[in-house]
Amino acid sequence: MKKLLGLLLIITVFSCEKAKETVNKSGKAMGETATEFIDGVAEGVDGTLDSKIILSDSLKEKGINIGKYRIEKDSVGNNNMLVIYIITEKDFNDVLTFKVFDKKNIEYGRQTIELNSKGGKAAYYDVIFDKRTDIESKSIIKVD
Repeated sequence: MKKLLGLLLIITVFSCEKAKETVNKSGKAMGETATEFIDGVAEGVDGTLDSKIILSDSLKEKGINIGKYRIEKDSVGNNNMLVIYIITEKDFNDVLTFKVFDKKNIEYGRQTIELNSKGGKAAYYDVIFDKRTDIESKSIIKVD
């Protein structure tokens, strides 16, 4: 009887250990799948909402380049602030004009900033449009 109880105890412990392993593996697989799904949704949303920046050829010739940028909300909740990383390869002292166009290429926002930078420098700049300018998904921002 003691041998039978001992054998049952060993089988139970082994079964519990095996069940635990299976549950852990399943949980890990589900977690990885969920993470991939969430990442995919986030990438899809980012791709759908992205606005595009177009830098004029004349600014490119003057040594202006654009790095990372993002659209931020104001206190009312409008997406009317462009935070943009501007790189100057050459000395630059002039005004940049930012124009916002919707998907149908209709302009609905314009702002200027004065840029005074030495060659080889880079910095973030805030371009704040009128509070009624709500930068929509897939807008195009042209910089002249």
